[in-house]
Amino acid sequence: MFISQNLHAALTRSVLISLFTWRRAADDDAVDDEERFGWWGDTFPTVADDRIGSRLWLLRRVKLTRQTQLDAEFYAREALQWLIDDGHCRAIDVISERLDAQRLNLRTVLTLADGQRLDINPDNSWQVTYAV
Repeated sequence: MFISQNLHAALTRSVLISLFTWRRAADDDAVDDEERFGWWGDTFPTVADDRIGSRLWLLRRVKLTRQTQLDAEFYAREALQWLIDDGHCRAIDVISERLDAQRLNLRTVLTLADGQRLDINPDNSWQVTYAV
């Protein structure tokens, strides 16, 4: 069995949109100013508490530490959880790799319902540079 090109493309787009759209910061998230950002469409969700995007943007000005790496993994899993909830896959693995003091790469592996694994690791798409 193989993953069709259409399914592969759709899941890749879904992951990229989920990670790179800025989800509104939670009330208890530390922010640089009063702006909590977020996608305007989340103002009127069709499903209660349904949110699009990730809170990875909150890490844009923090020092890259082990805790920052764990936070990035958490925010990525949070953003992608809907893929499991909506039945598009049965598991999601988020793998982070710290390359140096200012760069963290994220990779996602989706396990589909039939057990196939889809590794989504677009070149340079998930590389986050932190301002120290």
